Amino acid sequence: VQLQASGGGLVQAGGSLRLSCAASDRAFSDYAAGWFRQAPGKERDFVARISQRGGLTYYRDSVKGRFTISRDNAKNTVYLQMNNLKPEDTAVYYCAADFDYNRVILASNLGLWGQGTQVTVSS
Repeated sequence: VQLQASGGGLVQAGGSLRLSCAASDRAFSDYAAGWFRQAPGKERDFVARISQRGGLTYYRDSVKGRFTISRDNAKNTVYLQMNNLKPEDTAVYYCAADFDYNRVILASNLGLWGQGTQVTVSS
C-alpha cells in the first residue's frame, strides 16, 4: 500500500481546508489511519486517528471540535476536515497507517507514510 496526501494550501485564520490521503490498494481498509503534522524545527506530532471501519476516532486536544477525520473505504481514502484554522495549525501534514489502531499515535511507531502536504494559516 502506498499513500498520497493532498489538499493543503494557504488559508486565512478562521478558514477551512480538507486534506485527503488516497491509498493505492483496497487493502487500505485493513489499516487504521491517522494524520500527523510537523512544524519547522519541531517533531512530527499526532493530530487524529481513525479505526479501520471508521467507528473509532481520537484527536489531539488542540484540534478537538475543529478537525474531523473520516474515511471512505470504497475510495481507499481518509480525510481530515479542518475548520476554524489557526496560525498555530501551520505545518506539513502527513497521513500514516498501521494495522493496529492504538499504534497510530506515535510517529516512531509507524512505517507507512504518505508524502506531506503544506498547510499555512495566515493571521
